[in-house]
Amino acid sequence: MRRLGVHTSIAGGVHLSLTRARELGCTTMQIFSHNPRQWHVSRMSDEAVRQFKELRELSEIEPVFIHTSYLINLAALRPDILDKSVQLLIREMELADALSAEYVVLHTGSASEDSGDNARRRASDAMRIVSGYRTWNARLLLENTAGERGDISSKIRDLAEIMNAAGSALVAGICLDTCHAFQAGYDLSSEEGLDEIVREIEREIGLERVRLIHLNDSKRAFNAGVDRHEHIGTGEIGKEGLKRIIHHPSLKDVPLILETPKKSEEDDPRNLKVVRGFLK
Repeated sequence: MRRLGVHTSIAGGVHLSLTRARELGCTTMQIFSHNPRQWHVSRMSDEAVRQFKELRELSEIEPVFIHTSYLINLAALRPDILDKSVQLLIREMELADALSAEYVVLHTGSASEDSGDNARRRASDAMRIVSGYRTWNARLLLENTAGERGDISSKIRDLAEIMNAAGSALVAGICLDTCHAFQAGYDLSSEEGLDEIVREIEREIGLERVRLIHLNDSKRAFNAGVDRHEHIGTGEIGKEGLKRIIHHPSLKDVPLILETPKKSEEDDPRNLKVVRGFLK
């Protein structure tokens, strides 16, 4: 069975994210483990953790993915920001292990004040620090970015460079975001563009290390370098492009998480319905 889910809210307690995912018929899910726009991370109550684990045992939801805070920047040139980023990533890993989540999805960071090569080295060094902090059960997935100013991981070869330099079992593979790839110059609206990125992944990283697909349409036109997600099939990648991605022989078993806009209670059910139609 193809695993399909959405990013669900933890409002009211982390355990309620599972309830919301189950109500949507999800078989996998992604959450933030805390407010992603704050450095401070409040303690997660033992009761909320217990309820989360109990509810998960009653569900068929797996894997569970935790998306890290947007504040983390392992490429930061400022030592204080870099140190805070490393400490926050350690906290993210602790929360993932507390919840028995399988994967933590990470945007490695931005290098607006330095070269990409130097920034990727800093990111790899930071991951080695996190890896050596203790033994982790959860594993990191590095997510490709949209090619915005300062991005250090918008190309597959960039991700491969970071992973190879990190040299750590902590990094299990990558999360492939379709909107980000489209914006960074991989034309996923075409069969040729899809084949191009699949070949690059196979050459640089290995297809078996694609552990998650963020299935998002793109609001902006191809190669604009702007991270704006759109509802499934209504953006510039389009229904046929997204359908080809999920049915590509090399990607057909990879779990799918939707990060499409949420402006009403009907948005997630509608997008999930479209993707379930693709999967039939």
